[in-house]
Amino acid sequence: MGQVFLSLSAWQVIFWGLLFFGGIYLLLGSLTWLLTRHLLPSLGIGHVLDPRPVTAAQLRHELTWSGLSVLIFGVGMIFPWGLLQLGWAALDPNPSGWQIVVEILALAIWNDIHFWLNHRMLHTRWLRRFHLPHHRSVVTTPFSTYSFHPIEALMLGNVILLPMLLHDFSFWALFSVPLFSLFFNCIGHANYDFFPNVSYAHWFAASRRHHLHHACYNGNYGFQFTFMDRLFGTRLPADAARAVVERVTRRRQAESIDAGPV
Repeated sequence: MGQVFLSLSAWQVIFWGLLFFGGIYLLLGSLTWLLTRHLLPSLGIGHVLDPRPVTAAQLRHELTWSGLSVLIFGVGMIFPWGLLQLGWAALDPNPSGWQIVVEILALAIWNDIHFWLNHRMLHTRWLRRFHLPHHRSVVTTPFSTYSFHPIEALMLGNVILLPMLLHDFSFWALFSVPLFSLFFNCIGHANYDFFPNVSYAHWFAASRRHHLHHACYNGNYGFQFTFMDRLFGTRLPADAARAVVERVTRRRQAESIDAGPV
C-alpha cells in the first residue's frame, strides 16, 4: 500500500484524502450515535452523562464545522505525501507484524502528547477564540469530533509530520493514526458512560473525562490517556460537573411533574 500511495498524483491524494476523512467521520459518528442513543440504552448498558438536550441547531453547527475540517484534513494529505516525494521521510517497505504494533503504540502515545500540548495552547487567551466553535458543543455528540475552527484543525491535523521526519514508519502504522484518533474521539464525545463501574482514572473512562472538559471548559486537556493531565496538574475531579448536571436533572423532573399526565 505504501508504494500505491507514493504513486498517486497530488490531485489523487487530495481526492482519496477527502473521501477517507469524510467517510470515517460519517461512519464512526453515525455508528456511535446509534449505539449510545438506541442500542446500549435499550440493553440497559451504561448511561447518558449530561441529560441536557441536543438541539438541531447544534447538530447543524457541528456538521458545518466538521465539513471544513474534513476539507482541511483531506487536502492536508499533501503534506505527508510531499515529505515522501521529497525524500525527507520514507516508509519502511518490509515491516514485521511486531514492528507495526510497536509503532502504533508509539504513535498513540505521541498523539496524546501532541493533543494535550495543542489543546492546552487553544485554551490560552491568544488562541481560545479559535477553540470556541468546538466548545459550542457543551453537551457533546459523536459529531462534535471534527467540529473545529480551521486553525484548530491545522494544529491537530499535523500529528504525524514530526514522527515521519524522525523514523521510517510502516504505512499501516501511519494509516492507523486517523482511525484510532477518530474512534477514541467519538467515544470521548459520545456523552455516554460505557463502563460505569470502572474508576475515573481508567482508560475506559475517557468519555467521563472529556464530558467534564466540555461541561467545565477548563481542565482535562488530555485525549485518551491521563498521564499529561496528571503530569501538569490539569485533571479535573470526577464530580466537577455534578452540580450542573443535578440542577438540570431536577429542573427537568419538575417540568415533567408540572406537565402532568398526557
